[in-house]
Amino acid sequence: MFKASTRLLVAALLAAASLLHGPQAVAAEAWTVAQLMQALGKHRSGQATFLERKYLAVLDQPVESSGELRFQAPDRLEKITLKPRPESLVLEGNNLSVTRGKKQFNVRLSDYGEVAGFIDSIRATLAGDRNTLERTYALHLAGNAERWTLTLLPRDTRMAEVVTRINIAGTRGLLREIEILQADGDRSVMEIVAMGQAR
Repeated sequence: MFKASTRLLVAALLAAASLLHGPQAVAAEAWTVAQLMQALGKHRSGQATFLERKYLAVLDQPVESSGELRFQAPDRLEKITLKPRPESLVLEGNNLSVTRGKKQFNVRLSDYGEVAGFIDSIRATLAGDRNTLERTYALHLAGNAERWTLTLLPRDTRMAEVVTRINIAGTRGLLREIEILQADGDRSVMEIVAMGQAR
């Protein structure tokens, strides 16, 4: 149960970065990790819609879900799933609250060391904190400002036993897609559209 929620949370946390970014004037020929981190850390809050497809080994067709993402600095993130069934994930500080129908449960992230470390690294991404991010991941950036892909490879073996790779694609400071590859062969792809942006 917690692993499934963690997978959703990971996608939500990464997707939160998309809430914060709009087009910025950056030279297409010069796009570095430092510039990307600066662009990702500029804005403090926002809202976006998402469409997520989960490809599971036990199913022939992907499982689709859609809804909204909301972020408020410094550390509040909401993932509100509207379809196929309502679900709410709210992360604030050290607490994760999950609501499904009439059921709700709360988790303290500090009770799950590797997960807390993973989430802190995502927060570092939102803040544009490259040093913290590189303590947790090896970073590989390809492309230019108009079309880039940032690949995150977990350095910690325990984390790599859950998530082997995260691919984040975007344009300038705007995230468009996040792909999470799990160690068990499952993967999820989330398409993100910031409110007011065309798909």
